[in-house]
Amino acid sequence: MTVTPPPTRHRSTRRAFLRTSAGAVGLGLVAARAPAVLGQAKEFKGVTLNGACFQHAYTNVLKEFLKEFEEKTGMRVNFETPAFPVYNQRADLELSTRGSAWDFLNITFIYSGRWIGAGWMSSLEEFLGDRNATPADWDAGDFVSGAQASLTDAKGTRYGFAWEAGAMIMAASRYDLIEKAGMKMPETFDQLGQVCAAIDGKDGVKAFVNDNLHHWHWPPYLLGWGGKVFVNPPENLTPALDSREAVESAEYYANLLRQYSPSGALSYTMDQGALAHRTGRANLRTQAIAWLAPLATAADSTVKRTVRFAYMPRGQAGAFPGSVSHGFGIPAGAKNKRAAWEFIKWALSKEMVRRAALEKGYIAVCRKSVIDDPQYRKNMTLNGQDLAAPVVRRVIESLVASDSNPDLPPIGTVTAQPPQSGGALDPNAPPPDVVPDGLVPEPVPVPQRDPDDEAPGP
Repeated sequence: MTVTPPPTRHRSTRRAFLRTSAGAVGLGLVAARAPAVLGQAKEFKGVTLNGACFQHAYTNVLKEFLKEFEEKTGMRVNFETPAFPVYNQRADLELSTRGSAWDFLNITFIYSGRWIGAGWMSSLEEFLGDRNATPADWDAGDFVSGAQASLTDAKGTRYGFAWEAGAMIMAASRYDLIEKAGMKMPETFDQLGQVCAAIDGKDGVKAFVNDNLHHWHWPPYLLGWGGKVFVNPPENLTPALDSREAVESAEYYANLLRQYSPSGALSYTMDQGALAHRTGRANLRTQAIAWLAPLATAADSTVKRTVRFAYMPRGQAGAFPGSVSHGFGIPAGAKNKRAAWEFIKWALSKEMVRRAALEKGYIAVCRKSVIDDPQYRKNMTLNGQDLAAPVVRRVIESLVASDSNPDLPPIGTVTAQPPQSGGALDPNAPPPDVVPDGLVPEPVPVPQRDPDDEAPGP
């Protein structure tokens, strides 16, 4: 049936024509944009992207969601995540030869100066200044400034974006054993020694554990003791590791490992140390936040109801928690730099960082918008302790920027008591044979690794 339209009451005018024409042109423009979006999505179809990082909680999250990125872009991503020392050795060799095996990789904190300073990493400013490559809402300014410091040169050129803003704290997997001993989380090195002596071996649990990254774990003890790595950096880089403070702090930390740690701990990888901790084989550990949060969140953790967190203990010179930030960048020799940037944008987008934090419990986030998210704060209440902003933000902002904080307030509501000022070591003590209470050296042979210590990481 044909419907006859009603007669028009107004004749066509030039203004009406222009309105109609403008609408048609607008629709045409909207329609014209769709193929461009589709074309952009297909721009990388068939590209194989190769990248690498060491295994970490965040890389585990990315691998879990990687299929989504591949389906969205048409790329295929080979993402290698070997152990920390293996990755760093491979990356340093690959970058030093300006190889093209990897399109993106992690810029490891302790190598960032070397890799960026030698010109082995690509500047990201070209992509950041191109709105077709980087939309404004990706928001590079949303990243925590301290975490970006090691990924930026003196001129402000950015070579990477951070996925971890880590600061060293302390966690007890079996705080119930500390309470039974009539003690609390140690706030000083003296107290740490005393607690270890009181709880070691109770209920079959060793008092302490850490992994074999001694270059990362020992310096906070060295600096807290009043020692230095160099005489007066950067002007005088003469090593200062022969000082009384350095020797005493090394003896102190070595005794934590050989006297109070599980058999084989001297050679533990990060994954093995984490496994021993979250399965309750060892109690106290000083490590970055991201490695300790799984005590309360990991599916295989047996200590979710007994875990407690605290700041890194302080020595006579104060508290000097280790700080670290790792970030993704693009090697100078990479073949698929534009595609690599697409991956980095996705991996560190607000959406992905938020999913990692809220869905997977990742705590060491680098985006301020996520740190400020009320749901993030709620999720970071672990076993009754509030580890969320503003506490986490203060730790991340200040410690990753290499500030020291001798008088940090206690973490969370559970340990909300003012720090004690006592317990510092006597700076005038002679170099002797005496170390803090509970850590008297004993001639213990270097243990062999347990055959069952080989286990996957968190």
